[in-house]
Amino acid sequence: MDSIDGLVGRIRLGEDSALELKRVLLAGPRVTDPSRDDFGDELAAFANGRGGTVVLGVDDKTREVLGLPTERLDNVETWVREICNDSVKPPLDVDIRKLEMPDSSGRLVPVIRVDVARSLFVHRSPGGYFRRIGSSKREMPPDVLARLFQERSQSRVIRFDESAVPATSPADLDLELTRRFTRDDSTPTESSLRKLRIVADDDAGAARATVTGILLGTLEPQRWLPHAEIQAVAYAGQRRDVNYQIDARDIGGPLDRQVFEALHFVRRNARVHATKLIARVEQAQFSERAVFEALVNAVAHRDYSMAGARVRLHLFADRMELYVPGSLANTLTPESMHLRQYNRNELIVSLLARCAVVDDERLGRSYLMDRRGDGVPIIIEESRNLSGREPEYRLIDDSELLLVIWAAPPPGGAPEA
Repeated sequence: MDSIDGLVGRIRLGEDSALELKRVLLAGPRVTDPSRDDFGDELAAFANGRGGTVVLGVDDKTREVLGLPTERLDNVETWVREICNDSVKPPLDVDIRKLEMPDSSGRLVPVIRVDVARSLFVHRSPGGYFRRIGSSKREMPPDVLARLFQERSQSRVIRFDESAVPATSPADLDLELTRRFTRDDSTPTESSLRKLRIVADDDAGAARATVTGILLGTLEPQRWLPHAEIQAVAYAGQRRDVNYQIDARDIGGPLDRQVFEALHFVRRNARVHATKLIARVEQAQFSERAVFEALVNAVAHRDYSMAGARVRLHLFADRMELYVPGSLANTLTPESMHLRQYNRNELIVSLLARCAVVDDERLGRSYLMDRRGDGVPIIIEESRNLSGREPEYRLIDDSELLLVIWAAPPPGGAPEA
C-alpha cells in the first residue's frame, strides 16, 4: 500500500487483518460517525497486533471512495489525534497522512490515511483490550491478554512472574520454602516477602502471593497454577506410541523439586550400556549434566501465562525430547541461543539462583541457576561429547520450544525401533 494505486487495489478487495475502512459523517466541524470509542478500539486492536492501516473517507460495505470535505480535513485529523492521546492508554503514536484518491467517477477526493505500527506496549481502549482478527476487532480473552503482556514485557508494562495470583494470601506460602530466599535463613516477614516480590498487592489492594511465590514458595503450586508441572513419559522404542509406553508421571511441587524429580525420572528410565574389554565399562544414555541444565532452563524460562500448556519430557531409545511452552523472548532464535541470553521470568531466575544443589557433584552446580547464562553451551557440549550429535532446538508454531538431545549409541549397533 505504498502507492495510491496499491492502496486503491487493496480497497477494492475490502477489509482484512491489516486494512480498515471508515466512512466519516460530520456535523459542522464535529465528527458524528464513527464514534470516538469505536474508533479508539479499532486503533488499539491494530497496535496490539501486527499493526495496520485505517482509511477515513471510504465506505467499508460498498468499498466506495466517498472522500472528506477539504475544509474539514484538519478537524478530522485533530479528532484522530485526540482519540490516540485521550481514549487509548498508553497513548498511541500513529502516522496520519492526507491523500487524494479517485472516487467512482474518477474524480480525485481527499481522504485521510492512518498507519498504526505494532506497539511495544499493550493498549487499552474504551471497550477494553482488543486485537485484530481478520477484518474485525475482537476483545482478548484473559489467557491471550496475559501472553501479550508477557511478550511485550520489555516495555515494563508487567512481568507475569510478578503478577498477584487471585484467591491467595501470604499465609499460603510455606515458611521453610520461603526462608531459603531471606538473608541468613531468617524467618520471613510480609515486609521481606514483598521486597523479594513473592508477595504483592492486587488491583484492589489485597495482599496476594505472586506467580513466583506460588511456584517456589508453596508445596502444591498446582492448586492455583495446574499447568505448572512437567509431564514425563518414557517409551520402549523410538516411536511415540501408548503401546510402547513403559513409564509416565506428572511431576508437580515447587519448581526446584520438579527439576530433581524429572532428573530422577530420566535416571530411572534411561538405559546404561556396558562393554567388557578388560573391565566392565558403563556408558550412560544421556549426559546427566545436560539433562539437568535443560530441565532447569525449562522451568525457569517457560511461559507460565499459557494456561493449559505444560513442560513435556519424552524419553525414547534414541533421544530425549523436551517441549517448553512459549515463544523465544525478545530477538532470540534457536540458532543464537548458545550465544545470547534473555530471561522471560527475571524473578524466577533470580530465586532459582538461591536454590542449592545438594550432594551431587555430577551436575557441576552449587545452585540450580547460574546467572552467567552458560546452560545452553553446556547442553550442547555435553550432549555432543556423549552422542557425537548436536542437540537440536526447534520453534513450533511460534508458541513452543522443542529440545532434542540424542542418546549415546549402544556399542555395536543402533537402538531398537
